[in-house]
Amino acid sequence: MSAHHPHAIGGLPPEELPQLYLNGVSRAFEGFKAINNLSLVIEPGELRAVIGPNGAGKTTMMDIITGKTRPDTGEVLWQQTVDLTKLDEADTARLGIGRKFQKPTVFESHTVADNLALAIKADRSPWATLFHRADVAEAARIDELLGIIRLGDKRHRMAGDLSHGQKQWLEIGMLLAQDPQLLLVDEPAAGMTDAETMLTADLLKSIAGERSVIVVEHDMEFVRALGCKVTVLHQGSVLAEGNLEMVSAMPEVIEVYLGR
Repeated sequence: MSAHHPHAIGGLPPEELPQLYLNGVSRAFEGFKAINNLSLVIEPGELRAVIGPNGAGKTTMMDIITGKTRPDTGEVLWQQTVDLTKLDEADTARLGIGRKFQKPTVFESHTVADNLALAIKADRSPWATLFHRADVAEAARIDELLGIIRLGDKRHRMAGDLSHGQKQWLEIGMLLAQDPQLLLVDEPAAGMTDAETMLTADLLKSIAGERSVIVVEHDMEFVRALGCKVTVLHQGSVLAEGNLEMVSAMPEVIEVYLGR
């Protein structure tokens, strides 16, 4: 992309450019506009919650960011320099965009530590993995990840024996093993106990800053615990943006959420 791009921010160092920039993005399926003139700016290290009723376009938004779905119109830029609309899911993963789906997918018959080791090795070629011995750096990385995801005491447990919440944390750890710059997390609080929900909010707050995190969620108590900027989607575009108290008080947001 040329430096004369109308939306390029001249002269700013890369760490001060938006991590992710969506501008005027639309995508229709069989005439229905799932995303309709959506604009969104995520800063490096930012934690952002995205809320909205079913059908608001949250999943399609994530599909567009990760290259799973192409928008019909609009710009999707990574650090103002990479056009994400030209990339597929494998490309965006290599670029540093990690996505956690709602249902956890861990290797149930492997230990927690082995799940993390497999995720670390997933970056390597099969040839490198074949001859790879767990070295000191990898062991230290596994220890670090276990600390972040609060599963240090579960290191030798089979992943299949973990609670639903713990499996979610393990999967977040497996994504962090790939060292993403942006993490998209889909409804992490679904099916969790109240205690797990609050711990998950703490976990996501602790990993933002090093990287950007977008959390799509329905649970308002969980969003409140995140304490971050909230984007409210409705009919495929941004209805409101601000802290939860502010957007919750807006009549148009109240109207959208009535009868949920």
